Amino acid sequence: MTEADIILTPLPQADGQTKLRPALILRIMPGYGDYLVCGISSNLKQNIENFDVIIRKNDSDFGQTGLIKDSIFRLSFLAVLPSEMIVGSIGKVSKNVHVELLKRLSKYLTKETTPGL
Repeated sequence: MTEADIILTPLPQADGQTKLRPALILRIMPGYGDYLVCGISSNLKQNIENFDVIIRKNDSDFGQTGLIKDSIFRLSFLAVLPSEMIVGSIGKVSKNVHVELLKRLSKYLTKETTPGL
């Protein structure tokens, strides 16, 4: 597995159940080689403007993703997974999409905020 791969992995759902879901490998973590991933959802209502990234079936690079519907790469749904939890790869995102997601996440994580506001 490499960064920008779309994988299938068991992920917890809102109801507490675990379900096999697609996720995107954002980074391979140092040390043990675990994967930082973000969940992928076809529920477009979950989109957080200017944070998540939507990919649509009519986008030129949609075909390489292995996804079947318009989908959201959800930066608000992150997990760190060991390789044993990855069932397999179904596709990948373009370098542009991968870099955009990393930029958005980095911008959010480095944003200065005032506690309590």
